[in-house]
Amino acid sequence: MTLGEFFDYLSAHPFLVLYYSLAIPIVAGVVTLVAGKDGKESPWKYIYSVLIFLVCIPGILAFFLNVYLFLFEKQSILDTNLYTQVLPIVLMIGTLLIIRSKTEFCDIPGFEKLSGMMLIMSALIVVMWFVDRTHLIAFSYIPIHYLLLLFVGLFFVIRYGAKKILDKKPKPAK
Repeated sequence: MTLGEFFDYLSAHPFLVLYYSLAIPIVAGVVTLVAGKDGKESPWKYIYSVLIFLVCIPGILAFFLNVYLFLFEKQSILDTNLYTQVLPIVLMIGTLLIIRSKTEFCDIPGFEKLSGMMLIMSALIVVMWFVDRTHLIAFSYIPIHYLLLLFVGLFFVIRYGAKKILDKKPKPAK
């Protein structure tokens, strides 16, 4: 099954997407009501973490799919699939707002990994867009294994830069 076939399947069976889309915010709302002011405590923060990952992974992928389709494939906004391209982003924002009302994201285990992934993916999209717009053809003469090494090296450089940017530890005084 290709990614296109998967999206076609979801478009043909929208009730799967709608059930998922309604279940996550409802569960997040119930958890925030039950947790009350104890949202930062041990069992609740792990439930929030699971909910955030369940909602952010499809939301982030839908966001970057939209960026790819609009920038590189030149897809018209009128051809946007509401179930696979818009609903996951709205679901992600809504669920994050519900969870944010009771706890801080810095208290959620693993949240910094998602924000780091978004930063890395954003940087790679910008680099890909720049290469696409400048029409660099010199890459066609380079063997593919060198291009893969260049891409992996670029990924690690961006990851190192993102880690440096997001590093919140204060520097020790000398």
